[in-house]
Amino acid sequence: MAPISLGPSPVVVGLDIGTDHIRVAQVKPVGGSFMLTGYAMVSVPMGAVVEGEIVDVEAVAASVREMVRSSGLHPRDCTIGVSNQKVVVRLIDLPYMERSELQGAIQYQAQDYIPIPIEDAILDFQIIGDYMTSTDEHMMEVLLVAAQRDMIGNAVRAVEEAGLRLQQIDVTSFAIVRALMGASTSVLPDEADEAGEATGIIHISAGLTNIAVVEKGIPRFTRVSALAGNQFTQAIANSLNLTFDEAEDLKLRVGLPDINQHGQSDFPSDIDPVRAQTAQDALEREVSKFIAEVRRSLDYYLTQATQVRTIRKILLTGSGAQLRFLAGYLEKGLQAEVKLADPLSWIQVAPQAATLVQADRMGAVAAIGLAMGGMTT
Repeated sequence: MAPISLGPSPVVVGLDIGTDHIRVAQVKPVGGSFMLTGYAMVSVPMGAVVEGEIVDVEAVAASVREMVRSSGLHPRDCTIGVSNQKVVVRLIDLPYMERSELQGAIQYQAQDYIPIPIEDAILDFQIIGDYMTSTDEHMMEVLLVAAQRDMIGNAVRAVEEAGLRLQQIDVTSFAIVRALMGASTSVLPDEADEAGEATGIIHISAGLTNIAVVEKGIPRFTRVSALAGNQFTQAIANSLNLTFDEAEDLKLRVGLPDINQHGQSDFPSDIDPVRAQTAQDALEREVSKFIAEVRRSLDYYLTQATQVRTIRKILLTGSGAQLRFLAGYLEKGLQAEVKLADPLSWIQVAPQAATLVQADRMGAVAAIGLAMGGMTT
């Protein structure tokens, strides 16, 4: 079984297994940057992946095999990401010790920090830094990751049954941060974070939302929410008695009303205005819930942080981030600057990969970050 890894490895193919789609990105280093040399995606049978967890190994493996066959890519080794309620990330403070000692200490002390029984968990850690307390005690900050063993086992089986060799398992939120940071040490390289500030990242996919807080290029907080793109669609379906696919199409065409304009929205001419308004009302209710969820997560982080007092910048990404006028709602609700973040801003794209990835540029974030993880030094 491949270990969860927070550090570099020789992996150049990232496999992002999501609720609705599986995406693969093939990346190679070019000078001091990266080039996307291959990209593909395939649909996942409904119910095969639920809230980020693989529940039908055979169906997922078959989808991966089909994607590899039809794409013309020939990946061998790959890295995958995990993101669900059975993955726990904690930033903990421990007395300073050598890494060899820390390995043993983590095994004994991890249970104090994670809700998973230690015998059912796979653990990994990364030392973030060290500091002196006011009483001259030498302490260290450690990023601890724990994942439920059976959940990891299903992911490993799916990859292996697809005929691929699993080189590394990463935390999806870390891969997202990596893709948006590029080769820089700062999420926004042209704007140095001021003292007491951090950057938030919101990645909305079909079935999950990953929320992260980054300080000086390091993800120090992550949280996963099941409130995501599919929930927005389902709200429209329930309001108008539509099929899921009909509601998805209506969601993408109508979107949210412009928060900066009052009065009648500008609906497409072929959509009944009453139906469009009902869809927007349903979306606004769900987005209000979503904003409250994100705000709770960010507020929790700020209550735990010792240095950071505010989050003024938020990067919005993922396939669900393309909902019309969503960024404006988040900006008002979270009282922070919200920018759409595009991973293709950081890497070159080979001609053979351009068409597919351009059509899915916001959804490609995690797969690209997973591939980059193998080459980051």
